[in-house]
Amino acid sequence: MTYSGAVKLDGPADVHELTDLMISKVAVGPMNNNAYLLRCRATGQQLLIDAANDASTLLTLIGDDGIASVVTTHRHGDHWQALAEIVAATGAVTYAGRYDAEGIEVPTEVLVEDGDTIRVGRIELTARHLVGHTPGSIALVYDDPHGHPHLFTGDCLFPGGVGNTHQDPEAFASLIDDVETKLFDRLPDETWVYPGHGDDTTLGAERPHLPAWRERGW
Repeated sequence: MTYSGAVKLDGPADVHELTDLMISKVAVGPMNNNAYLLRCRATGQQLLIDAANDASTLLTLIGDDGIASVVTTHRHGDHWQALAEIVAATGAVTYAGRYDAEGIEVPTEVLVEDGDTIRVGRIELTARHLVGHTPGSIALVYDDPHGHPHLFTGDCLFPGGVGNTHQDPEAFASLIDDVETKLFDRLPDETWVYPGHGDDTTLGAERPHLPAWRERGW
């Protein structure tokens, strides 16, 4: 079936099957968070992005093979409510941005810097540090050798705009600058975007609107 990225609470996962990687997306919790399970097709090793909520749903998604690691995109509590339970059940290694780890109640074992590589099996993800929604938010880039890149943005980029900066002009300027220079300037229009809430998009769909986002200030 064709992947759309449209998922609903208590609904099935939507699975994006790439040549080397399988990406399963589910919606969980009262804030309708997205969680993403990445599975290396060569090795079967798995990584979870944002153990946001509803540990039972996430553990069912993970299955008997477990996960090697779980990455928390940023410190906001709706993105790690199930983290303690997931780590206890799987023994997964925890990753988070260096400047957000202190705001996550579950200890972070690997502090992530801009440009760091996070591996799952033979798959490599590149972290991008984006400042503004939180001090230490990270996005993850999978540069698919068989196609276009895939980008997991947490709450830093959505269809229609960047993440909430709570009407703080300095935070907004920082976030949109980082999103533009570290994502839009480095990645092609075909890049598929997997946000922390809601539907997916592409950089090409959002790129024409960057000047309007800057002008409106959110």
